[in-house]
Amino acid sequence: MTAATTATTPLDLTRDAVRVTVSTGEDAPAALTAISIDGQPSAVLRHPLVEVFTSRERHDRMTLGYVGSTIGTRLRVVEVAVDDTGSGAVVAQLDPDTGLRIETVLEVVDDGIRLSHRAINTGDREIVLFALPTLSVRTSADPAALTLVSGRGEWLGEGRWVEQSVAELLPELGFAAVAQPDRTGYGQSSSGGWSTGSGMPTALLVAADGTALAWQIESSAGWQWSLSRGDGGVVVSAGGPTEREHQAEVRLAPGTSAETVPAALVVSGDGRDGAFGGLTRLRRRLRAPHLRPVEHALPVVYNDYMNTLMGQPSTEALLPLIAAASRAGAEYFCIDAGWFTDRTDYWSWVGEWQDAPNRFTGGLGAVIDAIRSAGMVPGIWLEPESVGLDSAVADALPADAFFQRYGEPVIEQRRKHLDLRHPAARAHLDRVVDRLVAEYGIGYLKLDYNIEPGSGTDVGALAPGQGLLGHTRALRDWLVSVQQRHPHLLLENCASGAMRSDYHLLAVTHLQSTSDQQDALRYAAIAASAPASVLPEQSGNWAYPAAGMSDGERAVTLVSGLSGRLYLAGFLDRLDAAAFADVARAVSLARSQRSELAEALPFWPLGLPQWDAAVITLGRRLPSGDELLHVWSRGEGRELRLAGSTITQEFGIGAPWVTAAEDETVRILVPTGPDAAVFRITRH
Repeated sequence: MTAATTATTPLDLTRDAVRVTVSTGEDAPAALTAISIDGQPSAVLRHPLVEVFTSRERHDRMTLGYVGSTIGTRLRVVEVAVDDTGSGAVVAQLDPDTGLRIETVLEVVDDGIRLSHRAINTGDREIVLFALPTLSVRTSADPAALTLVSGRGEWLGEGRWVEQSVAELLPELGFAAVAQPDRTGYGQSSSGGWSTGSGMPTALLVAADGTALAWQIESSAGWQWSLSRGDGGVVVSAGGPTEREHQAEVRLAPGTSAETVPAALVVSGDGRDGAFGGLTRLRRRLRAPHLRPVEHALPVVYNDYMNTLMGQPSTEALLPLIAAASRAGAEYFCIDAGWFTDRTDYWSWVGEWQDAPNRFTGGLGAVIDAIRSAGMVPGIWLEPESVGLDSAVADALPADAFFQRYGEPVIEQRRKHLDLRHPAARAHLDRVVDRLVAEYGIGYLKLDYNIEPGSGTDVGALAPGQGLLGHTRALRDWLVSVQQRHPHLLLENCASGAMRSDYHLLAVTHLQSTSDQQDALRYAAIAASAPASVLPEQSGNWAYPAAGMSDGERAVTLVSGLSGRLYLAGFLDRLDAAAFADVARAVSLARSQRSELAEALPFWPLGLPQWDAAVITLGRRLPSGDELLHVWSRGEGRELRLAGSTITQEFGIGAPWVTAAEDETVRILVPTGPDAAVFRITRH
């Protein structure tokens, strides 16, 4: 706290139009009692601020959910400190039986609240934590009026969002008659090192009246969120990692402490899209302390991998691509996988990151020089956490510098997993990056993560899930330190596509590859849904035009790129003059719109994209009041009608789409696909 004071009861925290109330002075645990915006009714009802589950004491009454903890009922407030802005506080509670002290850090943000907990063992006996959820809150809406908006994803199928009735997920089973709470509930959790490899650490509850709650967990290791019925509302629990889902027990010896991952709760009165807008503002707030001047330009990057060289670069293959990318308007050129060995199957050779002996005529340096001579900044691919079994590094580093289970190294697809808590592992990566920057002037690193280490490592931890959490925190610290040493360096957060696209890492990196999907029509659904989980200016949507594409197919892939941060690939040198001109127009438009992109808020006029939908839309609300609308047709066309006074087609290929504006309504006649276009809509 910048200026600590003793708070009165209740504790009221405010920032702009947001007001958060926490009860602190009664003979009861601290409770989150209200969150409201612009004086509207509270979106939440009273609920304990902290739930704690240990190996010795778990529930006060049996349930599988993270509610009703025994220790949680005994916590009492012992200290409160409020900062001098009135928007942040620390609430300390103590369990008199165990001596467990929980310090909750609260910060009011633009549309809600962000918080975390620190558990301190002030007692004289060891405590083993099983779970300490970061967020515990109860909605003010009846479950029958709520819709859950949540996302699933997997490799090549990221960001598949669904909207489901909460009443169907959490049916009323007659709990009042037996005076018992909901015992099962509904939720999602991560598995292993791919934090977004199956579910999303973000979800929303939207009421029929437009009131919405959205939450986000900042964890690159384990996370969980769950819903259960509670006293007329729905209880949301979010945090992690936990003992049940992630094997992440924490041993607290007397005098030691542990911190939870942060989580945030956003409130909106404007339904689903309003809540996603609040999450977008939150994500920009998380990034703000780490932004540097080099990132504000949002440069267009060309990468040689997707549907192009596919990890087999050579001088002869790269030089035509470098020339074509430069002519198209790309500002960075990234050499992807395979540059470090002459072998075509390169996975067991990752880790040393020395130049391939014979892959490049004149050496890698000659190719880097060609990139720079073409007016672009050179970039290169790394999988920093991996060390192949055939790499010299595999035996050069200490055993404890790698993930282990039961004394054996964790090996996945012929690769060990570095543990960045170990100084030797970190020093190795520092040497790699410093050499690439010093020797080649590298300005962009594509950081990939194609192995999945399971629950983690038990080196230096009671349980592997806690070891994984420690590693991911060390990884984030390393990313920050790299940028402090090399402030011009841009970092892409890639993990086999988007398998680790969480805001623990995205807060300190610059671009997120949104998928490895190589089918342009399928990619459209991924690109259109990406801003639900990743900032528009970080959503690296691949555009990979090919000579064999029709005009409509080329429009689809270029509009996918334009819908976020255009990430260019493809054999541009093989395109005819007309097709190349289309690419150059798309790059020029992306460059002209990027300042708007960094302030845009997403919306979905036809609802969140469905995987097989014939027509998909994504909108961007701009600071000027205009809206950009991206439309993809993948089947039978249809007519769209939206609010607006004027409409202009900003990008398309072939004949312009039929549009009209009348009576504050704009009309778009979407043709049969494949086709895509971008429109600017103005409201007067």
